[in-house]
Formats: sequence, C-alpha cells, structure tokens
Amino acid sequence: MDISVIIPLFNEDESLAELEAWIRKVMVANGYSYEIVFIDDGSRDQSWSVIEKLVESNPNVRGIKFRRNYGKSAGLNTGFEAARGNVVITMDADLQDSPEEIPELYRKITEEGYDLVSGWKKKRFDPITKTIPTKFYNAATRWISGIQLNDFNCGLKAYRSQVVKSIEVYGEMHRYIPVIAKWSGFTKIGEQVVQHQARKYGVTKFGIWRFINGPLDLVSILFVGKFGKRPMHFMGVIGTFMFMAGLTMFFALGINKLYLLTQGLPAKNIALISWFYVALTTMIIGTQLFLAGFLAELVVRNAPDRNSYLIDKSIGKVKRTRETKANKTKVDKVG
Repeated sequence: MDISVIIPLFNEDESLAELEAWIRKVMVANGYSYEIVFIDDGSRDQSWSVIEKLVESNPNVRGIKFRRNYGKSAGLNTGFEAARGNVVITMDADLQDSPEEIPELYRKITEEGYDLVSGWKKKRFDPITKTIPTKFYNAATRWISGIQLNDFNCGLKAYRSQVVKSIEVYGEMHRYIPVIAKWSGFTKIGEQVVQHQARKYGVTKFGIWRFINGPLDLVSILFVGKFGKRPMHFMGVIGTFMFMAGLTMFFALGINKLYLLTQGLPAKNIALISWFYVALTTMIIGTQLFLAGFLAELVVRNAPDRNSYLIDKSIGKVKRTRETKANKTKVDKVG
C-alpha cells in the first residue's frame, strides 16, 4: 500500500465526509493505493456515526474509537500502530490541512529520501494571540533541538513507515515528533510550505495550556532521548560537581580560620558564617543527585528494554542467539 492517512479527531462530525471525499479525489487522481484511518478521540457529537457511514461506502476507510478523550498524541500513536502504508500522512480533521499537498509530501519521502517532512503554514489564518506565541515556541524548539523547522506543530506531516513504527508518542508529545524522530536516529527531516485553510466548521480544541505544557514536554524529550539509557551521566556529573564545589568552600572556610588563628587575628566560629551553610547545602544536594543517578542507573540496567536498539538495516546472514535467565529460551533472528 502506498499511503496511510492518519486523522485524529474530536467533535468534527461536520467536516469528516467532506474531508474523506477530498482525500479520495486526490488519491484516485494520482493512482495511489491508500487507506484513511480516522481516530475518534472520544467525541461527544456524531463523529463516530459519520465514520461508520464512510467505512460502509469506502472500503479504504477504517475507524478507531476511544472510550474517552485521551488527546491528540494518543490518537496519533494508535494510528501509527494501525498504519499499513509505506508512507504515512497525518493531518487534522478540521479541513485546515489540504489533501492537495499529499502528492508532493509523498514524492519527498519516496524520491528525495526524507525520513520525515513537516508542513509549514507560512501564511496562517489564526488570530495574533495564537500566531505570536507559536513563533516564540518554534524559535525555542529550533534552538534547543537543533532541527531547523519553522512549524513544528503543523498537523500535516509525512513519514517513512519505519519512522512511525519506531517511535512512541504520548502525553502532549505530538508537538515534538520531529525531535523524537531525530533522537531515534531519523535525521533526514525536511519541510514543505503548505496551504493553511481557514477553519470552516466547529471551534479550535487547543487552549492556553499548550504554551505552558509545551516547554516541559520538550525538556522531557531531550532528557530521555540523551540520558534515558545512562542517567548517571547527567545526575551523577552534576551531583559530583556540586559536592566538590561545596567541599571546596568548606575547606576554604577552614583554611581561612586556621590562617587567622596562626596570625593571632580574631576568627569567627565557622558555624556562624553564612557560607558554611551554603557549602553544606551544596554538598547535601550534590550527594542526593549522585544517589538519584545511581538509583536511576540500577532501574535502567534492570529494565527489560535496556538493550533494545533500532536496527535500520542488516546485510548477509545475521544470527543472534540469547538465552534468558527466566525461561532459558533461545531467540534466533535471521535478516
């Protein structure tokens, strides 16, 4: 199958039929084999009834319904698991993403060899209260992640199938899928200017909280991606540095007091000097960070996926045999 179109949605019953017809028209015109997977994120309107009708009328349409609202990340992750196409396209269900962009996105993946192509809504029809914070958010994400994209949060994206089968999206991490993909080893990430359509039906589902949760999610992704398998390299280093800094201050206070005493000069009790408590606090925090890193290292080393790595390719006859302590079973993989 050429293309899987993944569409997470919440209360979008007015736009679904029009969106499905638009996608079908584009696919037929370009001769693609395709599927459309609607992920109903616990809608309270008639969205699921519309999806059921679309499945009956078009065998290329599939639907998945959540019992309650879990969020866009959950919808995308479920859609990624269900996708069967060689190229996976994600788009929003509100008709603000144009299916006419699909052929060029598909071409960039299949012909230019990109792992991920993100849409860039260069000209937007959003209010200034949304566009200005979005610009700051994109600039901060570019600076922290090193990925030169102008619109990280654009719902219209294209992925090589291997990308979506290798990453996990949860919480509010859908905004940072390019960052997650990069940390998973998929570094050929491109961008395409796409048309932004004014919202035709319904209302936006995103509020001010995304500008608060977004930076926290980015820090979480960067930390887990870089130190997830070696937490001691982060907390242990900082803890050791803080402990040594506190110890240095403590010795400096002691040496200073001894010098004053040998010179017959008045010397304060070290416990009455504020820097003594700064040094003591720094040493305690440093010890706690070191122990936290040590405990995290023990957890990671005992995790079942501690040696789970993404293998891109193998050549020739590769045989891996491992005997587990639990059941003494052997696993052979030939690729």
